[in-house]
Amino acid sequence: MRQKLVVGNWKMHGSRASVADLLDKIVAAMPAAAPGVAVCPSYVHLSQAIQLCAGSAVAVGGQDCSHMQSGAYTGEVSAQMLADLGCRWVIIGHSERRQYHSESDSLVAAKLGAAMAAGLQVIVCVGETREQRESGEAEAVVASQLRGALDGQANLAGLVVAYEPVWAIGTGLTASPDQAQAMHAFIRGCLAGVAGIDADATRVLYGGSVKAGNAAELFARQDIDGALVGGAALDAGDFLAIVGAAQA
Repeated sequence: MRQKLVVGNWKMHGSRASVADLLDKIVAAMPAAAPGVAVCPSYVHLSQAIQLCAGSAVAVGGQDCSHMQSGAYTGEVSAQMLADLGCRWVIIGHSERRQYHSESDSLVAAKLGAAMAAGLQVIVCVGETREQRESGEAEAVVASQLRGALDGQANLAGLVVAYEPVWAIGTGLTASPDQAQAMHAFIRGCLAGVAGIDADATRVLYGGSVKAGNAAELFARQDIDGALVGGAALDAGDFLAIVGAAQA
């Protein structure tokens, strides 16, 4: 049986004071039998978060990593650097990286390979825009993103996929449980055709305006194995409620 996983993507939010306040509350109230839980702060808050989460059930991850191991790449952070710092997770291919930094499927694939080689657990994001869904292209887009990232990878052990419909990220819109389940089942079917992956054992998370109020209904669906949480991850009460829904 797949263990549920709840990951908070804090994006470009936070200060040292707010990180301390948020993690103090989350760590103190984390259920003893919590599902998999991780938070992904900005790079500048990673060391602080790792210290605050030490000895707890909360793991820490990066929001992105470079496809290169080292070198003259100003502003980049390598997967090895994240692992050396104490990160266990990294998010790859988020739609905001694809949109604002023009990241291609081939670049996502290179980042995935680098992260796996560094020993990180990787969350690969896929998802369609509203226009693509309305034109009936959603499955084709997601399948293409998966193939682009996963085909030919030397190692995919422990891979996690996050389905984030772009039209539901930060908009307050959420895919219905039926829509989310249908796409998650489709993704699992796609994974069954990828060498090196046990599709039945691979966790597929939902992301896109996940809240305390809709988490339980989403998590009840057969192929939804947790959530990649955005805005609600910045509120300790909301995030803990989502973790609780995953635990139920």
